Amino acid sequence: EEMRILYVALTRAKEKLYITGLKKDYEKEIENMQKQVGRYHKVNDKINYILVKKYKKYLDWILLVYLYEKVNKDQLLTLNVWNKQELLKSFAKPKEEIVDIKGQLESITVSKEELEKINTILEYTYTHQLSTTIPTMTSVTKIKQMKMQTNSHLDTEIVEEKENQNENQLTFNKPNFMREDKDDVISPAQKGTLIHLCMQRLDETKEYTLEMIQDLIEDLVKREIITEKEAKTINPYKVLQFTKSIIWEDLKTAKKVYKERPFFINIPAREIYDEDIEEEILVQGIIDLYYINQKNEIVLVDYKTDYVEKGKENELVEKYISQLELYKKALEESLQRKVNKTYIYSVYLGKEIEIA
Repeated sequence: EEMRILYVALTRAKEKLYITGLKKDYEKEIENMQKQVGRYHKVNDKINYILVKKYKKYLDWILLVYLYEKVNKDQLLTLNVWNKQELLKSFAKPKEEIVDIKGQLESITVSKEELEKINTILEYTYTHQLSTTIPTMTSVTKIKQMKMQTNSHLDTEIVEEKENQNENQLTFNKPNFMREDKDDVISPAQKGTLIHLCMQRLDETKEYTLEMIQDLIEDLVKREIITEKEAKTINPYKVLQFTKSIIWEDLKTAKKVYKERPFFINIPAREIYDEDIEEEILVQGIIDLYYINQKNEIVLVDYKTDYVEKGKENELVEKYISQLELYKKALEESLQRKVNKTYIYSVYLGKEIEIA
């Protein structure tokens, strides 16, 4: 078991591995080990098992390999030995030297040309500055939040948080063990997640009633997936409404159904930042639902729990169109097939909205 652990540790490095260890009397121990290596030759091109049992430390096993493989040691590893005095000397802090920097600077005369040169260097702006700050990986949610902030449409919770905070005051959320029931306010985002959870648990082969939806929610509580308090925030009528939708009817006869599918896709950074940069960003996300219907078409569905007024469904489309385009692109690249239909299912309105 210890050999297996050592093997795992040694095979995780990509380019180079540094191993450190301590020996009380290295010269003496390595001399004794060398004698043992000379006495016990390899068996079937493996280190003699007698020595493997005799030496029980990881460092000793590595040193055995080093001594047995002296011919190939330069290809295998480099062995460095330091004694305590050498290490202490290398870690010793240099003596501080007091220097009158201000006095030295005041005594220096600088020409106008030199000042201009210094100013040019100090005020230099890197042409591709954005390329150094963009993330190499992000999520669909973060992209959506960034675009909303760019358009000055900040999330309600963020606005409230900033309004309630003193400008110079740093605040932190209460840790879970200090929270009381009255502190556990379930946010709209959390409520949306709970609805999503119920939608994912639905079985498209069943004809649901309100009682069956309520049983589903109660089962989530019993299995400790959600709390009683969270269960009370779930509107079973909204979940039931989905089982009466056109999408649900299509799902019942679908050839294949895929739920909660994670994806990764490389997209040009310019599509997110509207800047002329060549870098790509790895975007991750989760597709709520897609399925292959009886016509062999791929249908993409995304659940949204946002409040939206009846007749203003287009606001929901405008808000999430870029997100749905990413999902569609990721699916098409993954499956090497066209996505034929894309829907937003509005839980609040209880209807599907097709994205043209």
